Amino acid sequence: MSLNLLNLDAAQLAGFFAEAGEKPFRAKQLLRWMHQSGEADFSKMSDLARPLREKLAASAVIEAPRVVSDTTAADGTRKWLIDVGKGNAVETVFIPETNRGTLCVSSQAGCALDCKFCSTARQGFNRNLSVAEMIGQLWIANKALGAAPKGERVLSNVVLMGMGEPLANFDNVVTAMRLMLDDNAYGLSRRRVTLSTSGIVPAIDRLRDTCPVALAVSLHAPNDALRNILVPINRKYPLAELLAACRRYLDKAPRDFLTFEYVMLEGVNDGAEHARQLIALVRDVPCKFNLIPFNPFPNSGFKRSSRDAICRFAEILISAGLVVTTRKTRGDDIDAACGQLAGKVEDKTRRTRRVVEIRPC
Repeated sequence: MSLNLLNLDAAQLAGFFAEAGEKPFRAKQLLRWMHQSGEADFSKMSDLARPLREKLAASAVIEAPRVVSDTTAADGTRKWLIDVGKGNAVETVFIPETNRGTLCVSSQAGCALDCKFCSTARQGFNRNLSVAEMIGQLWIANKALGAAPKGERVLSNVVLMGMGEPLANFDNVVTAMRLMLDDNAYGLSRRRVTLSTSGIVPAIDRLRDTCPVALAVSLHAPNDALRNILVPINRKYPLAELLAACRRYLDKAPRDFLTFEYVMLEGVNDGAEHARQLIALVRDVPCKFNLIPFNPFPNSGFKRSSRDAICRFAEILISAGLVVTTRKTRGDDIDAACGQLAGKVEDKTRRTRRVVEIRPC
């Protein structure tokens, strides 16, 4: 079986060439062809000697996952459904804005964390994505989007906020991020790559020491009782442990703050008392809040907080000196908004969903 070179970062690719008796600098050449030019045909790599091209063609491939569908929303948001084999697919979303273009990348087929307000959680969990399946999402988007008029890439930011919990697929995610950061591949800065986690504390520490990028934490509740229900991983890593890990992460983070994501659920976590509890919770963590209006999906059991409720909530946080943004809902007409990604995933967990009474405080 041929080796898919999209699975390899610079160091691994240099090792591949060394084993083949080739010079290490070939890795940089191949990275540029694969990731900057989007080239998968070795015969077209003109600065590689013909014998090397033939050797590569005989032993390796450059193979991104297959695109099942490509849909564009009225607001320009674009979503790709990507086949990852055995009846499973993941979703990738591109969000165009005035000064940047952000790609939301999936890291798993499904998700095991069972956050109650997330469509992906309803699919259960199948498996981790390979490096090729993750970096392939950038590869596909880059080829589809082309270049800006000045020759700059349209894709300027990457957020690991798609399907799955990135830190539960740690090694593959880090390898993929190293390619995102590599100047011979996608050349993104650490500030422009953001990993979103529900709060796997040991992996947050490991990320800090291995490949620190911008960090976003899916908080969604100001106390353990409520977060235990909304984000069940909290039962293993409660808020005190999570916030301590956040403080440690900032020692090596590319930014001097981290982002707390907070989905706004009517009558569940959007009251004034919740806001005041949040202020007390994060008082010694440099941070900003990204309030996310809940994006509905069938039989979710939740409603989006009203605009007035979100504004009142934000005002309480701002009055305490916190930086607050409210995420604009994008792509909801093609189910590409935050929390709506579902793909097509075979649930091999045999997990049955429980009906849980959720109390506001």
